[in-house]
Amino acid sequence: MQDCVVCESKLTKPFNTSDNLLYWHCSSCEVIFLDSKHHIDATSEKERYLEHENIIEDIGYRDFLSKLINPLKEKLYSGSCGLDFGCGHGPALADILNKDGFEVDLYDPFFYQNKEIFSKTYDFITCTETAEHFFSPKKEFDTLNSLLKPKGWLGVMTCFLTERKAFDKWYYRRDPTHVVFYAKKTFEVIGKQRGWKCEIITKDVVLFYKQ
Repeated sequence: MQDCVVCESKLTKPFNTSDNLLYWHCSSCEVIFLDSKHHIDATSEKERYLEHENIIEDIGYRDFLSKLINPLKEKLYSGSCGLDFGCGHGPALADILNKDGFEVDLYDPFFYQNKEIFSKTYDFITCTETAEHFFSPKKEFDTLNSLLKPKGWLGVMTCFLTERKAFDKWYYRRDPTHVVFYAKKTFEVIGKQRGWKCEIITKDVVLFYKQ
């Protein structure tokens, strides 16, 4: 059996999809994750990310990011210093927040390998379309907790799990870099694990407050 990669529960059950991939479902936190034997290598992963048309100036992309940015900005004070964790090769979110008067550091394991961030702490952290790529979600969220100041905010945007019966044909699952899929309950558990207040803002957007 496979322990849950989010909550470490042993209450997981395996299942296969029509493309012969092995997934695990955790009945404790309701996450679904891909078995590690199907994870692609780092070179293939980077090549896939380079296919994303995440152009900083693209109006449609900036509007998409506003789903997280707008509710997050309501929580922040002027001069807050943040981190865009998993910013990708086109860090439009940081550009938007910079123009709104916030200082934002960039980090991405493929495109902005800024190790200096790990010696700092932040008033807010954004994690947009990134959490679904985490091979080790518990470790990654623990890292985010260590980088976030008390009374800080973490904003996460990722596609919430579809209905189980629709999972097999779900477009979001078909991306080979997407390895973990979160339900609302999953985020509630993630928050509880670390003493964070969890706010489900809207579909696919979560804000955590480090109390």
